[in-house]
Amino acid sequence: MDFVAEPGEVTALIGPNGSGKTTLLLMFASLLRPDRGTIEICGLDPITDTSAVRAVLGWMPDTLGTWESLTAREIVTAMGRLYGIAPAGARRRAEDLLRTVNLEDLADAPARTLSRGQQQRLSLARALVHHPRVLLLDEPASGLDPGGRIELRILLRRLAAAGLTVVVSSHVLADLDETADRAVFVAEGRTVRTQTIAEAGAQARRFTVRALDPEALDAVLERKGRKLDTSVEKRPGDRVIVVENESDAAGVLHDLVSAGVSVSSFGPSTGAWEQTYLSMQEESL
Repeated sequence: MDFVAEPGEVTALIGPNGSGKTTLLLMFASLLRPDRGTIEICGLDPITDTSAVRAVLGWMPDTLGTWESLTAREIVTAMGRLYGIAPAGARRRAEDLLRTVNLEDLADAPARTLSRGQQQRLSLARALVHHPRVLLLDEPASGLDPGGRIELRILLRRLAAAGLTVVVSSHVLADLDETADRAVFVAEGRTVRTQTIAEAGAQARRFTVRALDPEALDAVLERKGRKLDTSVEKRPGDRVIVVENESDAAGVLHDLVSAGVSVSSFGPSTGAWEQTYLSMQEESL
């Protein structure tokens, strides 16, 4: 694998199970030693400069793994102390972070009583306690409800805007469309493709069209030479077409409206990163 994650950006690792995403994150976090190759975190080597790397790195694993009898406040405070923050400062930092991740009402609840989603929020607070410059997140949306996923997206964008380097591994590609600036696609331990969100949006992709009068919609699409994509599952009444880019999509919508078709729905059938992932699978087949 070979790529660079830039400060001020969210970089997504995308790939099937077993492709090496978590293994790579563990290497970044100085928890696994690579057999060969080089890794730099803010110019530091996780193997030879382990303590310095951990001082600038926030690590949120897929599973929390913590002291079940301690409360959320005690856990974040203890982590702050382990990073060298003075007692009073660690307590203030814990209060701020629990508020940030919406756990202030559960600050005195033992970790064992927290749900999966609440544990994920606590894990994120723990990763941010020492003001890291780099944030690594492995499946951070796992177990979060829809509201929690939205809050996570907003927080990650805010952290990136503040200058952090954020690297996130996730199977929830729809969330990554709203979060990531670039994606690194991996398979079998190798980098297959690196793509910015602008590049992903400019590629050919499927659009789903729905109209109040399906027959009128079909007539215009046929007249304009737009073939329907019948290879995908869809709801009754939906029509799926392939557009070359956003400009092409805008042209299709203009043609339909100009012809008097009452369009009730028009948009991408898949997210930008999902389209790239599906295209790569189709190419391999």
